[in-house]
Amino acid sequence: MKQRRRTLVASASAGVAAGTALLLRFPPAQYHFYPRCPIHEYLHLQCPGCGSTRALAALLHGHLTEAMHQNALFVALLPLLAGYAALCCYRAWTAEAFCWPELPRWAVQSALALALVFTVTRNLLA
Repeated sequence: MKQRRRTLVASASAGVAAGTALLLRFPPAQYHFYPRCPIHEYLHLQCPGCGSTRALAALLHGHLTEAMHQNALFVALLPLLAGYAALCCYRAWTAEAFCWPELPRWAVQSALALALVFTVTRNLLA
């Protein structure tokens, strides 16, 4: 079982590396084969994730201001998301029995409230 988890972690890491290379080589601003947000496509509203791909591509190219313009919430939460993903990978790699790191209830509720406020604000100001 531990070997299977290690294979999954290695595969996921390879997938992240491939996705990063794809964003570096083919920026979403120049290449339009990336999937479009269905909420924005059909409702003409920006969801909390709209612009995340463009923001990540901008960050990978060192353009923090452009990334903040694309999706400030994603840029602000990216270090936390990366840390959580790294902790999950570490636990999956080293532990005999894997268990997901628990997030406090207040943290989940705060993140959802922040995403809601961010979504309403960005759609009202647009």
